[in-house]
Amino acid sequence: MPHDLPKAYDPGAIEARWAEYWVGEQLFHVETPGPVSNPEQAPHIFTLLLPPPNVTGRLHMGHMLNHTEMDIITRWRRMRGALALWLPGTDHAGIATQMMVERQLASEGVARRELGREKFVERVWKWKAEYGGAILEQMKRLGDSVDWSREYFTMDDRLSPAVREAFVRLWEDGLIYRGKYIVNWCPRCQTAISDLEVVHDEVVGKIYEIRYPVEPSFPHVSADEAGVNTGHAHESGEFITVATTRPETMLGDTAVAVNAADNRYRRLHGRRVRLPLAADVRKDALGNEVTRSIPIILDELANPEFGTGAVKVTPAHDPNDFQAGLRHNLPQVDVMDEVARMNANAGRYAGLDRYEAREKIVNELREAGLLAAVRDHMHALGKCDRCKTVVEPRLSTQWFVAVNKQPKSGGPSMAERARRVVEDGSIRFTPENYKAIYLNWMAGIYDWCISRQLWWGHRIPAWHCGECAEIIVAREAPKSCAKCGSAKLTQDTDVMDTWFSSGLLPFTAFGWPAKTRDLEAFYPTSLLVTGFDILFFWVARMIMLGCHFMRDHRQDAAVKVASGAARGPREAEKTNDTAPFREVYIHALVRDAERQKMSKTKGNVVDPIEIIERFGTDAVRFTLASMAAPGTDIAFSESRTEGYRAFANKIWNAARFLFMHVDKAEESGAWELAEFGASSSEASRNVAGIPGFQPVTLEDRWIASCFSRAAEQCNAALAEYRFHEAALGVYHFFWDEFCDWYIELAKLRLNTGTDDAAKQATRAALNNLASLFEAALRLLAPFMPFLTEEIWHALYDGKPPLKSIALASFPQADAKQIDDAAETEMAVLIDLIVAVRNLRTEQKVETRAKVPVRVFADTTTRKLVEANRQALEKLANVEAVEFVSQPLSQQAGSRSTARFDVALVYEKKIDAGAERERLTKELAKLEGEALRAAAQLANDGFLAKAPPKVVEGLRTRAAELAVLIEKARRALDAIG
Repeated sequence: MPHDLPKAYDPGAIEARWAEYWVGEQLFHVETPGPVSNPEQAPHIFTLLLPPPNVTGRLHMGHMLNHTEMDIITRWRRMRGALALWLPGTDHAGIATQMMVERQLASEGVARRELGREKFVERVWKWKAEYGGAILEQMKRLGDSVDWSREYFTMDDRLSPAVREAFVRLWEDGLIYRGKYIVNWCPRCQTAISDLEVVHDEVVGKIYEIRYPVEPSFPHVSADEAGVNTGHAHESGEFITVATTRPETMLGDTAVAVNAADNRYRRLHGRRVRLPLAADVRKDALGNEVTRSIPIILDELANPEFGTGAVKVTPAHDPNDFQAGLRHNLPQVDVMDEVARMNANAGRYAGLDRYEAREKIVNELREAGLLAAVRDHMHALGKCDRCKTVVEPRLSTQWFVAVNKQPKSGGPSMAERARRVVEDGSIRFTPENYKAIYLNWMAGIYDWCISRQLWWGHRIPAWHCGECAEIIVAREAPKSCAKCGSAKLTQDTDVMDTWFSSGLLPFTAFGWPAKTRDLEAFYPTSLLVTGFDILFFWVARMIMLGCHFMRDHRQDAAVKVASGAARGPREAEKTNDTAPFREVYIHALVRDAERQKMSKTKGNVVDPIEIIERFGTDAVRFTLASMAAPGTDIAFSESRTEGYRAFANKIWNAARFLFMHVDKAEESGAWELAEFGASSSEASRNVAGIPGFQPVTLEDRWIASCFSRAAEQCNAALAEYRFHEAALGVYHFFWDEFCDWYIELAKLRLNTGTDDAAKQATRAALNNLASLFEAALRLLAPFMPFLTEEIWHALYDGKPPLKSIALASFPQADAKQIDDAAETEMAVLIDLIVAVRNLRTEQKVETRAKVPVRVFADTTTRKLVEANRQALEKLANVEAVEFVSQPLSQQAGSRSTARFDVALVYEKKIDAGAERERLTKELAKLEGEALRAAAQLANDGFLAKAPPKVVEGLRTRAAELAVLIEKARRALDAIG
């Protein structure tokens, strides 16, 4: 029967089954709610967009953390009664996917260009169908509670038209343009990539100081006479020395810059230099001829404090030089092709790889006496994030979004709108410091290059006229040129940046550009959970695009009020609904156990699937949640995971203990599962406290109070994304309070006899135990969904009131069940039991031997101990309790607290030296705590800010410490 849980907890045996069940039953499917006029009838909606993993992706620890946090929040919100929609999907990942398929073709001896664009794209779709869903299957294995019926792919038939529509609208609004600019170019991928797709490695490179011969200022002295054609300067000639890390780019120099304030070069103002080694005639981007004679210009690009104070200017190969070139109308000479080989402009170096050319140029400069110095130089080397090839700044014709330009339709620029919604609080960041980071980045944002030289992706909807060179941007392929009427039209070969299409997802996934009910209900989404690494890649771009395209959007007012985004209809009208989400939570980075960043190079990458197979998904999830403090990186440790695997096992064994007694009680007629099931069906509604729980004993009142406090703490922590506090609070309740104490105390009331009174006691104990256990499972469910699902179904003998514990309600605190007196009394009782256990260990009393104890206590404590004598006797293996009228603190081998002294009645001789050492350490600890408490109580600033309850608790503890210190001193004096 289902109550017969296997003796050993085996996560592998249950997780796949429940993962399949959740998907098959469509438990997390969300129907679009219809409109209502009354906010009280509207659903509380919680919407979360999954940061779409690449279709090429496999699960890594960053994903594992991100998905764990998103799933915990979504399950918690759902159990709190929200209509919780977690929207899944995958990104087509232009560069990564194209690389993957190119490698596959290469293994077959086929090149992409041999295949042709159309056939290559067909091959990519085939690859996607066969291999592209691996990460989605891994998501299911993790138990992600997403609505799989709404799954999207960024190039599916629903989203692709929306991407094209967005591009065309931006073009019509004057916010998209095409032009030549410096971009980050990957010679391996042969495409432009954004600044955000460049990773920088600190490396020791070289900095080369090169002498450029200054041309004579007298027109009758020819360049040949000055000796500069060969690179050798005439003895009377001058040089200007520049420094560079990329000497091969000097072949494209069109100026040398010095600072106007640098007196060292004042005599050279207006002069020219002869570019060494370069071709006599080069061609610029417009096809004009450019000679080797280049000007010395005055520009702040040159910093007198850095290097020689003079810098070479290569407008086609450096972004700063490009801007300087625009300021001085310099020609743009490109000396490399798309695979970073030197081109015709490089003269005799044409055809060489950039690094081969560098070596040859450096050698020839040295031979010519023009290499002044070569020094080691630490610098950040930019590499393509996908293939790790060193990127090359390159002049290239690309498509851009003008993020700082006012649109033709009026209103602020895209960047300004995106800044305002964060400044005015329409979007809240957690941790809060990311607000300043975001705004600082947005203040200096450049236009966004959105074109990529790939075949896989959303193709730019622009056509070039072969007759008049007109560019036509359209939703559908035009038949003729709008300007000259020619039918010679060719579509642009570039595709759009993947981040462009994924930046549209918060509204395209809900049906935009149509005005759908999904958009009215679900946009803006409630929360985005993501990593810092894509704050600018994706988050900022979603905000810009959402605020632009959804600037006239209004979310359903009743939904806004019901969901807490507005306090009433009037506020709902004023609430900004253009931003794609109302909150952004930036999660931490997962590092290794030594807090080192995981990398394949270091060999410290942790594979989450391998860890899951060893410890179970629940244990890994709980490990990450328990360490996920906002703003703090996680040092992932297998030992922690092993500990939480033991935690899951503890719960499993607690369930088996309960089920064993439930079955026995049913057989004897003392308890009925059906009766429990009827009363506990309250769990399907939002009922405070523990439904069906009837406190009778001290431990009942105490555990009910502990449960409400744990529920209160967990709800408050999750509301602020303090996952670690929520997880550790649940852990403490389940292990320390429920398993270690309440179950042990409840055993005293189980199977005490067969008469009616005994049956009644068993019935009451079992009812409370089962009710509490069921509520505790719901408290744990968002963190450990598989374990709790298995046990919850077993608890109801396979016939639960709902299809899943994920659909039951999350526990809420019940103020009526919080009992300070019970918590205080139970703390005293626990202290007494622990003190006796410690004394038994220290005095090496045999485990099974029962020993009497003597207790000195005040009247209140004595009554408490007498009322719970059975608990003390059973849990501390005590034979009898003798109350004495004299303190025991001076007796060797005793234990003291502010409420009692206790000693064993045991003949074994006490080691006076060991006891003196123990008491000395205890006294030092107590005195240290007392000093800290006194300092806090003397601090007026602390007293003014601390809650009254905290201050009162500190004063009470200070008084207790005074008593304990006096007792410890007397005990030490007694030993002598």
